[in-house]
Amino acid sequence: MKTMTMFGALLVLALAAGCTRDEEAVGPAQKAGKAIDEAGEKVADGLRAPIEKADEAAQKLAARAEEERRQLAERTEAAREKIKDATQEAGRGLEKATSKVGEKVEQAGEKMQEAAR
Repeated sequence: MKTMTMFGALLVLALAAGCTRDEEAVGPAQKAGKAIDEAGEKVADGLRAPIEKADEAAQKLAARAEEERRQLAERTEAAREKIKDATQEAGRGLEKATSKVGEKVEQAGEKMQEAAR
């Protein structure tokens, strides 16, 4: 059992010694992976500013479109009110004209009756 304990202790020490990482002992695949990661980060950093500018421009465009939509809605409502007012005014004018025509027809009828007597 003493041999087993000794063997176990040596195994633990060997594993512990093997688990330490020496940066200079990094293999070519790890170096290539690190270079790819760094290149990806540089590309991402280079794209962040243009993407942020594009997002900002899109937000400004959306706000401008919303403002134009609101203004168009206001102008449309104003036009509807003008049309409504003009229609009502035309209706009042038509009522007056109809009344005048009715009076003239009535007067003409009275004159015809007088002439017939």
